[in-house]
Amino acid sequence: MSIVLFAPGCSADGPPPPSGALGGETTREVTGRNAFSFPAPTLTNDERREFEIGDSFFTQNWVTAPASTDARDGLGPTFNAQACSSCHLRDGRGTPASTGDGDLGLLLRFSVPDPAGETGGAPDPHPVYGDQLQDRANVGVPPEGELVVSYTEVSGEYGDGTPYSLRAPTYTVESLAFGPLGDDVMFSPRLAPQVIGMGLLEAIPETDIVEASDADDRDGDGISGRPNRVVEPRTGDVELGRFGWKANVATVEAQSAGAFNGDVGITSTLLPDATCTPAQDVCAAEPNGGEPEVTDDRLGSVVFYSRTLAVPAMRDASDAEVLDGAEAFESFGCAACHTTTFTTGDTDVAALSSQVIHPYTDLLLHDMGDGLADGRPDFEASGSEWRTPPLWGIGLIEEVGGARFLLHDGRARSIEEAILWHGGEAETSREAFRRADADVRAAIVAFLEAL
Repeated sequence: MSIVLFAPGCSADGPPPPSGALGGETTREVTGRNAFSFPAPTLTNDERREFEIGDSFFTQNWVTAPASTDARDGLGPTFNAQACSSCHLRDGRGTPASTGDGDLGLLLRFSVPDPAGETGGAPDPHPVYGDQLQDRANVGVPPEGELVVSYTEVSGEYGDGTPYSLRAPTYTVESLAFGPLGDDVMFSPRLAPQVIGMGLLEAIPETDIVEASDADDRDGDGISGRPNRVVEPRTGDVELGRFGWKANVATVEAQSAGAFNGDVGITSTLLPDATCTPAQDVCAAEPNGGEPEVTDDRLGSVVFYSRTLAVPAMRDASDAEVLDGAEAFESFGCAACHTTTFTTGDTDVAALSSQVIHPYTDLLLHDMGDGLADGRPDFEASGSEWRTPPLWGIGLIEEVGGARFLLHDGRARSIEEAILWHGGEAETSREAFRRADADVRAAIVAFLEAL
């Protein structure tokens, strides 16, 4: 059953007042361009040094092998970015177009049908292009192709007659280096999210997440959240998915290793193979930067960095309009998926343990309707299911990255547009928002802007 958990000391008879300490004791009172880039304030001195090492490997560019900087060589041969921060500018969100001052952060995942079930639910990579379009390459190596995004405006109106317009994206791949993709290819655009609070989400006890699921909607509330179960590459075990737009990754380590491999072309002990497919012989002949190219120690530093980035505090938590928005957010049913509060369990990092946090996510899969569907299954996630994204930090995305594009592919240019794209299980909540008076809509936006 999807539930809403309340902050300590609050009655379950009504919505909880917003808590400024969204990340518990790891919260930072920060705003501005670097709001997502601070370490949790409760780290020890040794942990702070580990954080800084991880920051270095997250931020600085990797170079082509062989190079004198052997700790950072092995880029490519094909890739999307030269560093983690190319897509996560200042630890923030990517952009689907040339906006802001960072590289693009929109990826295109590929897969083909796997009727025999040989991949255990994991997407079956395209035999020629692999599992991700890589639009950049080392000198002398052909990039796989170019992603082109175009938009069609879709008009609508609120219940009071106020017009609005949504962008419906169309994705095409041009300049394909190795022939056409084929009629059976499935693809999914994925925009890089902000990186904050990942260690806290990883520390939520699995039982708390799973107990909130209601795959068969037994309570009849129209919400059917369910967990994704994925293969964890370090152990090979099937575990609860927590990260990625379809909850298709179990741990921060697996997420980091996957991004190194797919986005930057850097191998690790988790993912030791370059992304060149057998059809890409020039790519496969390129020298590497070692086996693996990022050591376990260096990967571990990046993982620690990603786990311990602080969550910025909520702003204006006691503002009357923000409080009205929080109440409407609850009454419209938004918190049935965007769960307000969890308490983390014990972890190897004391700063992340036993923290009362307010991420506004249940980490479960929900059917979001045809409008947002990509038609591409991912482990147990269907083509129309998405993980509820955390909402903490949503009001600072534009300050950090210079632009704000929301949802899994960045189609929404505002919080209002993101809400209006909700369908499926969220259709009732969307319609409550669409039909609400302008002042109520503004209050909900003010509440979300404050997170």
